[in-house]
Order: sequence, then C-alpha cells, then structure tokens
Amino acid sequence: MNIENKVAIVTGGASGLGLGTVKALAEKGAKVVIFDLNEEKAKQASNELGEKVSYAVVNVSDEAAVHAGIQQTMEQHGSLHICVNCAGVGIAQKIIGRSGVIPFENFKKVVDINLFGTFNVLRLAAEQIAKNEPLTDSGERGVIINTASVAAYEGQMGQTAYGASKAGVVGLTLPAARDLSSFGIRVNTIAPGLFRTPLAEILDDHVVEKLEKSVEFPKRLGRPDEYADLVKFMIENEYINGEVVRLDGSIRMSPR
Repeated sequence: MNIENKVAIVTGGASGLGLGTVKALAEKGAKVVIFDLNEEKAKQASNELGEKVSYAVVNVSDEAAVHAGIQQTMEQHGSLHICVNCAGVGIAQKIIGRSGVIPFENFKKVVDINLFGTFNVLRLAAEQIAKNEPLTDSGERGVIINTASVAAYEGQMGQTAYGASKAGVVGLTLPAARDLSSFGIRVNTIAPGLFRTPLAEILDDHVVEKLEKSVEFPKRLGRPDEYADLVKFMIENEYINGEVVRLDGSIRMSPR
C-alpha cells in the first residue's frame, strides 16, 4: 500500500518508537494522528512536525476514549488506513520480592495497557478501516501493526507481567490477520529488542554500555527510525501478513 496521502493513527506517538513512526509516516506523505495520554508531548510533536500531524488525548485501554479519538480522526481526514500500536508500559517486579508478593493490580495494569489496549485500538480501528473502498486490485483496505517485545519469548526475571502481555500481542497477530482477511486488512507485529527510547535516556552510561554489549550485532541500542523503517516496509509490502518480526540485533535475553 502506498503511504502517501493515507491516514494513520499511532498510539504512544508522542515519544520513543511511536514518535519515530509518526515522523517517518509524515515524511512519506501520510496524515498522522498521535494517540497519547501525554498531551504536552503530543502537542509539542504535532507543532514541530507540521500540518500533517495532529493529536488526540487517548487512553488506549478506555473504549470511549479510543472511540472519540477515531471519531476525531474521521472528522479531520474522512478516512483511516493505517494503525500502529506503540503504546505500552512496563513494571519490573518479581512474583515474590523483598517487599512481598507482586500486587495483582500491578500485573493487571500492564496487561490492561499492553494487551487489552492494543486489542481495543486494533478492533475499533479495523471497524473503521473496513469501511474503506479497496485501495488495490487485490482489495486491500488498510494495515494494522502492533508492537510486542523480545520479552514475549525471553522474559527476564521481574517481567512476568510485561512478558505475558507482549506474548499476548504475539498470539493475537495471526488470528487477527485471519479474522480481518475478508475485509482486506493486514495485521503484523514487530517485536523490538533493546531500543534507545526515553527509558534508555535516563539510564546511567555504564548501564547503557552493558546493554549494548549484550546485543550480538550491531553492538548498540536500536534507534526509533529503524523501527519506523520496518513499519513502512510492512505497510508497503502487501504480502506481509500475520507475521511477527523480531527487530533485535540477534539478541537473546538472559534470565536477568
């Protein structure tokens, strides 16, 4: 699918992988709406990136908020073709730690945002995308791309909630692609490794250096623009569907 003049929403689009994706899609000529809870950062990104980028304050795990964000997108642009789910959180906490057993609410919060939030946006975006006229001879109407993590496969100690939530995103990819195939909507997932996101920026240099050494090659953290490059490729290559692609420099996470 050609990205130029298409309409996209990017959740978590005010920072990190999401912001890198917003920039890349806007540069390719798409009209992009940032879905993010951080209004200050979303507004700043929208102002800096120009008239092709706008924003909506959206909690991805809130059905009404996502409905409102999609409605705003439709009022602004009249259609929706691309959805990229980057919103997510992580809480590092062992099942039994020094302060006792992990609070159930902490586990539920991570799953609620990372898995339920992803599916919430996916289903409501798909509902709108399905109304499009076919864009290609094969009948393609749009593309949805989710974000998992290598933690879905090699969750480290303290990552029960995060690993489970991201494994859920991996697991929903193929069934979602199959469910939406009759509407000409493709669904794919990217599973990033260690990336230079706002979380990495606040780490000490020696911690970042240790993380970089754990990557096979290249021995550095990934960049948001590299994630965005894969997003663009998945959108433009019509034959990629139902796939989960690791983007990780060949890292395999150790237990801790």
